Amino acid sequence: MLAPRSLIQLANHFKGSQVMARPEPTVAAPAGPLPDLADIKGQEGAKRALEIAAAGGHNLLMNGPPGSGKSMLAARLPSILPPLTPRELLDISMIQSVAGALKDGALSNRRPFRQPHHSASMAALVGGGLGARPGEVSLAHGGVLFLDELPEFSPQVLDSLRQPMESGAVMIARANHRITYPARFQLVAAMSPCRCGQGLEPGYACRRGPNARCMAQYQARISGPMLDRIDLRVEVAAVTAADLILPAPAEGSREAAARVSAARALQGARYAARGLPESTTNATCPATLISDVASPDADGTALIRQAAESMRLSARGFHRTLRVARTLADLDGEAQVRRLHLAEALSYRGRGDSAAAAA
Repeated sequence: MLAPRSLIQLANHFKGSQVMARPEPTVAAPAGPLPDLADIKGQEGAKRALEIAAAGGHNLLMNGPPGSGKSMLAARLPSILPPLTPRELLDISMIQSVAGALKDGALSNRRPFRQPHHSASMAALVGGGLGARPGEVSLAHGGVLFLDELPEFSPQVLDSLRQPMESGAVMIARANHRITYPARFQLVAAMSPCRCGQGLEPGYACRRGPNARCMAQYQARISGPMLDRIDLRVEVAAVTAADLILPAPAEGSREAAARVSAARALQGARYAARGLPESTTNATCPATLISDVASPDADGTALIRQAAESMRLSARGFHRTLRVARTLADLDGEAQVRRLHLAEALSYRGRGDSAAAAA
């Protein structure tokens, strides 16, 4: 590979009058250590959900009052994700180059973590504008797209994410051409239970009316089909003074990353053996295959059948539950998806799943 500055320089190289040296790839020096999970006291349930999301590449929604640590948790997801593969590094670098974000031509060996403001337009998020530049969903390819205060985003902007979340790509159409950018990102979102932020707090009376009504009106800004595409939904409780005086957790990002790496290795080998090298995580497993690779035992089959009826799971919700259960089994190092894996996976579907409709 050669990197001439002009056609004349390239012609001179082949003539032998100005021989160019092959460029040496450079990797940008890390800006500093990644935030560690050990910084967070308490919130063990949310940490568990974060580890599951990292292990299987699942989308995650955290719901809790302000100050409960949702943004801190999201910022620590990259610290437990596996290192970039050479293919991922190349894809990410090409997108950054097109967007003009590749500083001094140096490659980055860290997964992207994009955090657009909730006032971002549709063009900023999915791409477009002058020159059909890649948007945040493409700049987050191979990494994390974090949407804080999810209901504050425009409903139209949120619904524009549905297609990239399914296909892993986004197409920008113009009058005389179309451009397709990769957009295989992991969505992590955070939200307050209501506009006041304290709807889930015991003894708190919402100033906008009954708590249930305030929460329902606020959460209705997120469409059912959008929620249906989020595998893990977890409530993050407010941090108490008792949590803050606890000693630092015994486990940090290093231990969680080791478990994530082991689970990812199982998934990579599983899908490579089935001729699907592009499906490296359970989250990207095709719906036609997930029923086979995540086939539960007899007790698990009875549970998922009952839950599908009582929770009114859509076809997408059913398959996403199986994907999460498969990830839980991988974290346990088990070949068979069991009832306990499905029970935990169903607990992350959240309340009101029946309102989610397939698009």
